[in-house]
Amino acid sequence: MQFLEDLKNPDSQLVLTLNSLYDGVYVVDPNRVILFWNKAAELMTGYSAAEVIGYSCKDDILNHIDENGVLLCRSACPIVKAMEGKCNVAAKVYPKSKSGKRFPVETHISLIKDESGELVAALEVFRDISQQEEYRIMQEKFNSLIRKYVSTTTFSDIQTRIQTSDQSNVPRMLDLTVLYLDVVDFTGFSEDKEPEEVVRLLNDLFGICDVITRECYGDIDKFIGDAIMAVFNDANDAVRSAMKILDTGIPELNRVRNEAGLSSTSIRIGINSGLVLQGDVGTIDRKDLTVIGDTVNTAARIEKASIPNRLMISEATLARLSPQLSDSFTFHKDYELRGKAEPIKLFILE
Repeated sequence: MQFLEDLKNPDSQLVLTLNSLYDGVYVVDPNRVILFWNKAAELMTGYSAAEVIGYSCKDDILNHIDENGVLLCRSACPIVKAMEGKCNVAAKVYPKSKSGKRFPVETHISLIKDESGELVAALEVFRDISQQEEYRIMQEKFNSLIRKYVSTTTFSDIQTRIQTSDQSNVPRMLDLTVLYLDVVDFTGFSEDKEPEEVVRLLNDLFGICDVITRECYGDIDKFIGDAIMAVFNDANDAVRSAMKILDTGIPELNRVRNEAGLSSTSIRIGINSGLVLQGDVGTIDRKDLTVIGDTVNTAARIEKASIPNRLMISEATLARLSPQLSDSFTFHKDYELRGKAEPIKLFILE
C-alpha cells in the first residue's frame, strides 16, 4: 500500500508533513507494532523514533493509564478499541514520558485500510493538554465557589484566590484533609522479589494514585518509600479519591498483575482533617513545600491502624463530609494515640 511505503521514506511528502505537525503522531500495524513516530511525539514523550519503531505500544513504552487509573497498554487501549470496533476513537489518557512524568493527552485514532477494505494500520494523533486540564480544574473549582457569592464585587477576589492559592511560599495555617496510603507487607514483598518487579509495582501503583488524586482535586505532597501522602482542600474530594483507588484502581492493577503471573497487592488508607502548617521545609540548598503538624501525624497513624483495602477516617474528617458520603461510614473503634489524652474515634467505609 502506498501509504505504508511513503512512511518508510523520510523524504516523502507524507513524512515531511507529519513531522511538521504540532501534534504527536504515530502509526501502528494490526499487531500494534509501531511503524512511524513523528518529531512532535519525540518532543512530547522524550522517546526518539529509533527507540520505539519496531516495538509494540503494549511493551510499556508509554505505560498509558486512563483518568480512573486503569492501565491501558496491557489491556484494552484506545487503539485496540478502534481496531475491534472498526471505528475512529477519541480518548483522554495519561502516558508516561521517558523522564517518568505522566501528562494528560487528548488522543484520536483513525484506521487505515487498503483498497479491499482490509485494515493495514492505525494512526494515532495526540496532543498534550496539561494546560487545558489545569484550566478545567481551576474553572470547576471556581464554579463551585461562585455559587456561594452573588455580588459582582467578589468576582475578582475569588479569581485571584484560585489562581494564586498554591503560589505563595509564606508559611501559613490551612484547614486541609490529609490522606496516607501504603502497601500492605511491603517489606515481606520486596525481600523475595527482583528489584525490577518491586519498582514496577510501585510505579504502577503510584501512577494510578497520582491520576486519581489529581482528578479529585488533590495533590500528592510526597512519596515516602512505598507510601503516599496527599492533601485536599475538601474532605469530600479526599474520600472520593480513596474510594476510586479502592474500587477501581487497585482491582484493575491486580487484574493486570495476575494476568502477567504476578501476585496481587493490598493497601491501607487513612484520612484525617484539621489545621496544618504549610511552608518550605529543608536546608538552604534544598527545600520542599510541604505540610506538617499533628493533623498529618494522626493521618499517618490512622493509616497504620486501618484494615487492608478498607477506608478508615477520623471523626474530624467525618464531620466535614456531605451527608451522602458521611452516611456511608460507621463507627469502627476508639483508637489510643500516644501523646493524646483522649482516644480518637475511627470510622470505616461500609
